[in-house]
Formats: sequence, C-alpha cells, structure tokens
Amino acid sequence: MRKLAVLILFIACATGARMEAQIAAEPTKASRAAPEKKAKKTASDKKTESPATKLFGQDGSNAPTTTEIYADEAFFDSTKNVGIFSGRVKVTDPRFSLQSDKLTVFITKGQNQSLEKAIAEGNVGLVRDRPDPNGGPPTRAVGRADKATYTAATGDIELRGTPRVQEGPNMHVATSPDTVMVINQNSQLTTHGPSRTEITQQPKEEKKPTVTPAQSAPAQSSPPQTPPPAALPKP
Repeated sequence: MRKLAVLILFIACATGARMEAQIAAEPTKASRAAPEKKAKKTASDKKTESPATKLFGQDGSNAPTTTEIYADEAFFDSTKNVGIFSGRVKVTDPRFSLQSDKLTVFITKGQNQSLEKAIAEGNVGLVRDRPDPNGGPPTRAVGRADKATYTAATGDIELRGTPRVQEGPNMHVATSPDTVMVINQNSQLTTHGPSRTEITQQPKEEKKPTVTPAQSAPAQSSPPQTPPPAALPKP
C-alpha cells in the first residue's frame, strides 16, 4: 500500500513537471509566432497601389484636392446623382484645366460618393503640364476635340470628334472625324483610326568662331630724309 502511494505520488510529480515544462514552452512558441504574424501584417501593409496621376479624382496622395467648376448654368439631380453644367464651362484643378460648352458629371451612389464619369461636349480644350523628371521646365500638353469622356474606374480619357493632341512642338491630328484617341492615366496615347503626326525639330545653333582682334604690327620708322644739297653758285 505504501509502495502504491509512493508510485502515485511519483507519477503525479512527473506529470506536474511535464505540464509545467509544456506551459513554460508555450509562451516561447507564442512569442515566436507573434513576430511572424506581425511581420506578415507589416508586409501586407506595405502593398499599396502604385501612384497614378489621373485627370480627375485623387492622384494617389492623401492631401485633399479642390476642383472648381465655373458655368453660366448648373443643374443637379440628387435622385440620379447627376450634375449638368452648361455655358462657358471652365474647370480649374491643380493638375489640369478644362473648358467646354457643356459638362455632365456622374457621381457614384452610396455613403462614400465619388466621381464615376464625366463627359465634356462642345469645343473641348484640355491643358495639362507634365513635370520633367530631370527637374527642368514642365511639358505642356493640349488636347482638343468635340467630345471628351473620362472614366474614373480606368482613368482613361477618350477624345472624339476630330481630336488632336499637341505636346510641345509636336502635333498628333486625326484625319477622320471617326478617329478616337485614348489617353490613359500614365499619359500614354493610343489612336484608333487614321491620323497624322507632325514632329518638329529645332535647328541646332551653330557656334560662330570667335574672332580675336588682329595684333597690329608696330609702325616701322622710315629713315630721316636728308634735304638735297644746296646748289652751288656758278663761277
């Protein structure tokens, strides 16, 4: 009986020691798993969308952007989330400027409302300055068309109605009224239909040779002229 009690006590002590070892080891595993989860979370947090400069909407930064629309008349339909601006429409934005005879703006439905699509019609003119990556002056791009459609989901701008785009001295012109030009959010242009491209190359400035003033030779002194001898008197 005594041996049985000692055996039970020994098994209980061994079991308790094993449980304490497991309990002491579990925090170590948990502490190892925590940094791994944190590292995975940090890596997932670093996956952000690449910044893309869009014509309308946010440009990838968290800073607020104010877009102002000027027009002679404005109409808003809250049931359809549509705004119509007409009469000398002018849009000013830090990233671009636009003018047209009419502008229709479609807003998404829901709590977080944002721009869904914008359609400019009639004498459309779009001006946008693209910064120089080397720190030089920006390059101005001017687009003209009868109609321009911007889709926020893709960031594409579609120009219709004999569109033409000029960037610096170069010109890209549609030769058919059915030609469509699409400018994506990376300022890349794709043309569907006949067109003409004009590339202007400025002549190189020729360096004129520098003319150094010629060194004047020292004036040579002429020998003194002796007067003719006086005529002797005749005997």
